Amino acid sequence: MTVISASRRTDVPAFYAEWFVNRVRAGFCHWSNPFSGQIYRTSLTPEDVTAFVFWTRNPRPLMRHLPELDARGYRYYFHVTVTGYGRPLETHNPDPDAAIAAIRSLALHVGPQYVVWRYDPIVISSRTPLAYHRQRFAELAAQLEGSVERCTYSFLDYYGKTRRNLATITAQHGYQFREPTVLERQDLLEDLTAIAERHGITLVSCCEDDHTHIPRVYRGSCVDLDLLSRLTGQPALALKPHPTREHCGCVHSVDIGSYDTCLFGCTYCYATNNRRIAQRQHDAHDPYDTILNRPERLRGQDLDELVLETQRLAVS
Repeated sequence: MTVISASRRTDVPAFYAEWFVNRVRAGFCHWSNPFSGQIYRTSLTPEDVTAFVFWTRNPRPLMRHLPELDARGYRYYFHVTVTGYGRPLETHNPDPDAAIAAIRSLALHVGPQYVVWRYDPIVISSRTPLAYHRQRFAELAAQLEGSVERCTYSFLDYYGKTRRNLATITAQHGYQFREPTVLERQDLLEDLTAIAERHGITLVSCCEDDHTHIPRVYRGSCVDLDLLSRLTGQPALALKPHPTREHCGCVHSVDIGSYDTCLFGCTYCYATNNRRIAQRQHDAHDPYDTILNRPERLRGQDLDELVLETQRLAVS
């Protein structure tokens, strides 16, 4: 059995819910390795899926399909990101109040333990200084009390594409971005932890090592063995660790998403180079295709034949 991630690479619930449900009904999907381009076929039948792990900023388009997933015997939990930065950092994100309302509705359906709030990434800038995060996090935590039990945080990673996109904001709007010092980071996390605890929320890290020296900040796992064990009712669930980068605590999953397909336009995003590319990909998307985003070189081809040929070549 396999854990299916949908997806670290794009927002499947917000933009590709119809495609996802069509693939569930068909019992399989294809996905492409983003580095090698190799095509894989993955079963999505209930007996082959341990659970779905969803990442999203807007779960509503998928929520209407949850009764069908339940009836088919699937198990799942959600990561829902709410930061509330607004423009120009987040150009097309849901209004925070709408996102919070969606989380509350989702928690009523699946339970607060299976809705993880992501305050991620923490961006330190002249527009979003340390004081901003203390105030904003407190506002959001108060509104989410009772609907979530866990909040995952991370600080912004300055990948090459991220630096380029942030430089554009600096040039156009004058905002200055910086990484916090170790002391600033520690003080902020201690305050966020105390705020979270007042609202019954545990603060956990995503690919950060703060848990090793800040009390009551815990190491988080987005594809979390303990949460999956509780969800499936299998205490001895056999899933191998599969970190995606340093300090990652995740177990193995198969990600069926595709990069450069999310339309939310977050300037700091590592998964989308720019929104214009994502819009073109979305416009070319076929909700009845077996793959979320079919590369142009593969249009018109039978992907199962390509999978078989690729596997044969790999063996020979």
